[in-house]
Amino acid sequence: MSDNVGSGPRTVALVGPYTSGKTTLLESMLYVTGTVTRKGRVPDRNTVGDSSQEARERQMSVEVNAATFAYNGTRINVMDCPGSIEFAQETLNALIGVDFAIVVCEPQTERVLTLSRLLHFLEEQNIPHALFANRIDEATVRVAELVEALRPLSKIPFIACQVAIRDGAKATGYVDLISGQAYGYKPHAASDKIAPPDTIAERRDSARTQLLENLADHDDSLLERLLEDKIPSEEEIQGYLRASLAKAEVVPVFMGSAEMDWGVRRLLEMIVKIGPSPADSAARKKIDMANKAPLVQILKTYITQQGGKVSLSRVWRGHLADGAALSGGERVGGLYTLVGVQQNKIAAADAGDLVGIGRLDKVVTGDTLSAADAKIEPLPRAPALPPVYAFTVRAEKREDEVKVSGAMSRLHQEDPSVALDHNADTHEAVLWGQGEMHLKVSLDRLKHKYGLSLATSRPRVSYKEAIKKPIQQHARHKKQSGGHGQFGDVTVEIKPLPRGAGFEFHNAVVGGSVPRQYVPAVEQGVREFLPHGPLGFPVVDVAVTLLDGKYHAVDSSEMAFKTAGRLAMAEGLPLCGPVLLEPIYQLKISVPNNFTANVQRLVTGRRGQVLGYEPKSGWDGWDEVSASMPQSEMHDMIIELRSITLGVGTYEFKFDHLQELTGRLADEVVNAHKQALGVAKSA
Repeated sequence: MSDNVGSGPRTVALVGPYTSGKTTLLESMLYVTGTVTRKGRVPDRNTVGDSSQEARERQMSVEVNAATFAYNGTRINVMDCPGSIEFAQETLNALIGVDFAIVVCEPQTERVLTLSRLLHFLEEQNIPHALFANRIDEATVRVAELVEALRPLSKIPFIACQVAIRDGAKATGYVDLISGQAYGYKPHAASDKIAPPDTIAERRDSARTQLLENLADHDDSLLERLLEDKIPSEEEIQGYLRASLAKAEVVPVFMGSAEMDWGVRRLLEMIVKIGPSPADSAARKKIDMANKAPLVQILKTYITQQGGKVSLSRVWRGHLADGAALSGGERVGGLYTLVGVQQNKIAAADAGDLVGIGRLDKVVTGDTLSAADAKIEPLPRAPALPPVYAFTVRAEKREDEVKVSGAMSRLHQEDPSVALDHNADTHEAVLWGQGEMHLKVSLDRLKHKYGLSLATSRPRVSYKEAIKKPIQQHARHKKQSGGHGQFGDVTVEIKPLPRGAGFEFHNAVVGGSVPRQYVPAVEQGVREFLPHGPLGFPVVDVAVTLLDGKYHAVDSSEMAFKTAGRLAMAEGLPLCGPVLLEPIYQLKISVPNNFTANVQRLVTGRRGQVLGYEPKSGWDGWDEVSASMPQSEMHDMIIELRSITLGVGTYEFKFDHLQELTGRLADEVVNAHKQALGVAKSA
């Protein structure tokens, strides 16, 4: 695919909080460039992005949507990324393949914290980014106030490139600080050049000075010119801005209204004129461009009902032709540019292109591919987000059980942040993800694409039980039924072990009262009883010692002694003071420090214990709270945590220990478990 501009195409991600207007901005870009003749609206469910049934039913982005179009002779690839924190993995996977990102937000200073995790990732990964203050037609907050509120969230300076012209509280246009020209907004049309009003002169001059001084912090030649009172031209300012943006040293701030098409043409112009090029991005990622073999990275996997698997891919280097052999035994099975679900077939792609590649059966999101005979240069993947929410799932129809494994495999290919885990303790299939909405979308996707309906429930807690006192227990299994009978007689000692010690079996028989060949059978019988103790849960941290026994020369057998061992446990364990154990998890909760007190109350309100907190390493203004909490209290904790932290709080967890649970709560757990077993047996 050829390009008319020497610097190549631009690949951009639209990122930002849920409801900030990213999908509407993409729709506006497509409309003003003539890619679509009629502009869609999210409420009307007719946009190019958010085209899946799951997205349109919820009127929100649930996966990355891509579109390629041209503006003034330069090809622009845009990925519209979900804003909800529950679909953040999609966004992170896309961001590793862009030249730069446009952070879309509303000018609301009280909600700037919703950008904090995203801005930190962009800064940490050294991804150039600009900010687009959307809905300027509705805003009451000045962009300068927004920029000031954003400063504590990033070490990279935000620099306003435009100043709003207002009639009272209403924005009517802007002054471009790069060119010095003023423009008046027109609904759904290009802005008109106007004379800047005198009332804006002071704000314009101050903002332009701030822009130049910020750029001069990264360019000594510009600093010298400013000290000599030599004001650079528009083209020179663009050059300085482009150089700083390519190194992710500044964050340019633009404004507009995607709904009204205000400022969108200027944003597209800036993407072309100051946006980092493919060569800039390759240098930032330290890609060896002297090597001419194609280098491709998979950013998103789609599995369509009609067209099969399509891998949205960034071409970092070289020339990629349809049918080309790739590493890992793969072959390009079709090349496409995308405009939402529309696929436009092309013959080849070059460095900087964003394309769909068909039938890469073995590759997954994040993989790096090259020519079949070339040395692979794996590029960094986006970090995998830890799961925080789960459902137990099962096929609603018994005949669909055979479909589950294959459908889940395809679902995981499309969305690596959803995974099916089989809990060995509860024997449940547990679907893990980033939140309740995330998993509901995944379940809807399974139903719509694969005709697989799954019933869900809250995952059971992996309760265990232990004993508090030792006993000796005698048990005899004797049965006569004609011919050879069954006889096994054992005396065992059952005693508790320290927490976490597991299970031990010892043979202390002397004198051959239990023949050696029957001892393993006794142990097997003991072990068979352990999964269902007196309270109904697996028994842990117990030692059993075979002390004595009797046998019959004719009627004794391995089966008889195994049964005797099981009887000894069934009769003895209830006398050992059984106690319920609940799993306790260790949590690391990350939140902005102005929410730390709220998080401490959340933990204690869920029977948890705050162990301490400290500043989160590498995150200015954030704390990491250490806590322990029962597993039974953690199921929906992420929902409450996000509710009290503007959606940005998160946590990681791991099993720590088992702890005794007594009293009313323990009785409720045991009774509920017995009732559930009774229902299951009668079903």
